[in-house]
Amino acid sequence: MRTLVVTAITSLDGFVAGPGGELMGMPFDEGFNVYALERIRAAGTLLAGRQTYEEFRSYWPAVADDPAQDERQREIAREHDRLEKVVVSDSLVIEPGAPWADITRVVPRADAPATVAELTAGDGGDVLAFGSFRAWNPLLVAGLVDELHVLVGPALLGAGMPLLAGPTRVPLRLLGTRQLADSSLVLHRYAARA
Repeated sequence: MRTLVVTAITSLDGFVAGPGGELMGMPFDEGFNVYALERIRAAGTLLAGRQTYEEFRSYWPAVADDPAQDERQREIAREHDRLEKVVVSDSLVIEPGAPWADITRVVPRADAPATVAELTAGDGGDVLAFGSFRAWNPLLVAGLVDELHVLVGPALLGAGMPLLAGPTRVPLRLLGTRQLADSSLVLHRYAARA
């Protein structure tokens, strides 16, 4: 059995993005990079929505061998290059020869629950979701997310995209909290399956 771990960085008032989808109000600092590398090393599959996948694909492949980047960033990029990708999208088409084309599978939104159930029933590293709120919110509500990792940053955005869209209540069980080293982020780990 594999574990589906969803990771989200939020403001203190619970927004994962500011108005208009702005992400730069969140503190993506060195502590976040250490945590991200830790999660990626434990993963065998990256689960993403179309927007997150396209942002990652346009950024990470060039970082792996860029001497201007620090070693941690290059290692994160190399880990991304090895991970199987499953993208939840009704519109994304992967062009042959595009970065990660040979390790990416696109599944329609309607098929995402069955695909996640299949992935987590198998063997291997964690199934990991970073960002991709529209992709994993329905999976959380459906009881398919094993762990929800919420990184709370020292910002109040006042408006934007909430961590959970919609009125559905999702019970969680706290597994632990810790402040990330050299960071202002506080990690809250929750069990999300009943």
